[in-house]
Amino acid sequence: MSAFRPALLLLILLAACTPRGAIIIDPAAAEVGTVRPVFVASSRGRDEETGTEYARFRNPETRFARFDVSIPPTHEPGQIVYTRPNHAANPQTDFLTTREIVYDEAGAFRADLAHELQQAPRGSREAVIFIHGFNTTFAEGLYRIAQLSHDLKMPGVAVHYAWPSRGAPLAYAYDRDSALFARDGLERLLNEVTAAGAERVVLVGHSMGAALTMETLRQMAIAGKPARNIAGVVLISPDIDVDLFRAQATRIGELPQPFVIFTSKKDRALALSARVSGETARLGNVTDVALLSGLKVTMVDVTSYSTGVGHFTAGTSPALIGILSQLGEVDEALASGQIGETGLLPGVVLTVQGATQIVMSPVTALAGGLGGQ
Repeated sequence: MSAFRPALLLLILLAACTPRGAIIIDPAAAEVGTVRPVFVASSRGRDEETGTEYARFRNPETRFARFDVSIPPTHEPGQIVYTRPNHAANPQTDFLTTREIVYDEAGAFRADLAHELQQAPRGSREAVIFIHGFNTTFAEGLYRIAQLSHDLKMPGVAVHYAWPSRGAPLAYAYDRDSALFARDGLERLLNEVTAAGAERVVLVGHSMGAALTMETLRQMAIAGKPARNIAGVVLISPDIDVDLFRAQATRIGELPQPFVIFTSKKDRALALSARVSGETARLGNVTDVALLSGLKVTMVDVTSYSTGVGHFTAGTSPALIGILSQLGEVDEALASGQIGETGLLPGVVLTVQGATQIVMSPVTALAGGLGGQ
C-alpha cells in the first residue's frame, strides 16, 4: 500500500497541473490553420445547471454533430495546445474550432458524412473512428483525433465517439461503468458510418476506450450482427484485463485485420490501474506476446519511446509519429503479415502461435527523417 499511495498522488498532481481542454469557436482560425473536419457521435448528456453540452452525464440517446478543427501553423507532432483560461485565443498556436454543426437527426449526419466520404474515389472511402479513454473531456477527445488525423496523415474521414467520461482522475469506477453504458451508442455509430458509405472502417480505441471497443464488437457478434467493413482495429494502451481480452476476442471470432495493440512497460497510468484492480498488469503494459498466443494480433511494444506517464506514446511521441505516419504502408504490411520483411517498423519481430510482437527500437536517423516529412 505504501507504494500505491505515492503513485496515486503523482498521477493526481499531474492531472491537476495540466490545463483541461475546452472548445473555443473561432471561424477566423480557418484562414490561419489547417482545418480537419471531425464527425461526432456522443452519449454525453447536457449539464442543465451550467448549460454545458457534452458533459459527463449519461444520455441514452446518441447525438450527432460535426466540428471543424483548426490545427495551428506552429503545431508540433504529438502536441495539443489549448487556449489558456483568461487568455485570448491565438489561432497561430492554439487548437480551435472553426465551425460546429449539430444535426437534429441521424439522417442529416449520415448525409453530410456521405458527402465527405464521396470526396475520395470508390474503393478508398475510409472512416477512422476514435474512442477516447479514461479521464477525458469532450474537447480533449475531439482535439486528439484531429491531432492524430493530422500528424499520422490518416487517410479517410475522422470520426469521434464521445462517451460520458467524468473527466476526473478519481472517477475510475464512474468511467468504467460509463464505458459499459456507452456500448449501444458505439454500435449505432458503426452502423451509421457504414450506412453513409464507408467502405473501410478503422477503430482506434485508447485506454478504457479500447475496452469499450472490444465490448461493442463482442455484443454485436453475440447478436449475430457483426460490425461490417471493419478494416482494422488499433488498441492504444488498452486498459483491459488480459484474460478478459482473450475471452472477448474468442467470442468475437475472426478478428479484423490488422489488429494492433500498442503496449509499454513504462505506462504508469496502467500500472496504477493494475494495482487498483489487484493485478500485476493490464493488456496495455504487458510485453510477453505468449500471453496472446492463438490470437491473430500484432503487439507493438513502444517502451523505448515512452516518456512521462507513457499512456499515449503512439500519439504523443514525435519520433514514433514520424514512423507511424507511413500509415498506409504499415497497414498493408501488418494486414499481409509481411511486417518483419519490410523493415517499416524498426525493431525485433517475434511470432508465437499466430500472435506477433514487434519490439520497437529507436532509430534516430530514420525517426528524424520521417518526422520532418
